[in-house]
Amino acid sequence: MPSIGRLSLLVAGCVVLGIGVGLLLTADLGSDGYSTLVNGIALTTGLSFWVANLLVSLVFLAAAAGRKVYPGVGTVVQILLVGVTVTVALELMSPPDAWPARIALLVGAFPVLAVGIATYLGSNTGAGPAEAAALAWDPPVPFKWTYSVIQGGGALGGWLLGATIGAGTIAVILILGPLVDVAARLLRVDIHQSASLDD
Repeated sequence: MPSIGRLSLLVAGCVVLGIGVGLLLTADLGSDGYSTLVNGIALTTGLSFWVANLLVSLVFLAAAAGRKVYPGVGTVVQILLVGVTVTVALELMSPPDAWPARIALLVGAFPVLAVGIATYLGSNTGAGPAEAAALAWDPPVPFKWTYSVIQGGGALGGWLLGATIGAGTIAVILILGPLVDVAARLLRVDIHQSASLDD
């Protein structure tokens, strides 16, 4: 079982990540690539978003496990706590009408997202589906680029299935992975240890 310190880091990171996702969605300029894929599958199949999300999560986690990146307690906490935090955040915020305010929300979301991802991965308790899939290929390819590929592939797949993308989606693909890398170095956490759990 992870220590209290690691669990605290996990919970704090997931809450911050959830707030970041809430800011991204409130900006209403496009979601992340992973969510775009889930939305596209939901639109095409008629499944509810949460069922499609569960199925995509299982596929991503299984693919990561094939590369010896196994789920842990952090995986479950990330999925549940981020979802709850996003729900609360969206209830407290509403998309502004003015474009400058929406752009400001989008820009502000990225450091929050990066700190949240770096913090929860730094707890070394297990990674969520998208992060696990990215960590599964690091090495040989650094996380900051594998994460971009995962987000880009999700966005492309979701778009082909009928989901919409926007400036926020493109920004997630291009800069979120490198920002997580910067945040991890500033916070002095090792996000890669989540790939090989030793609880």
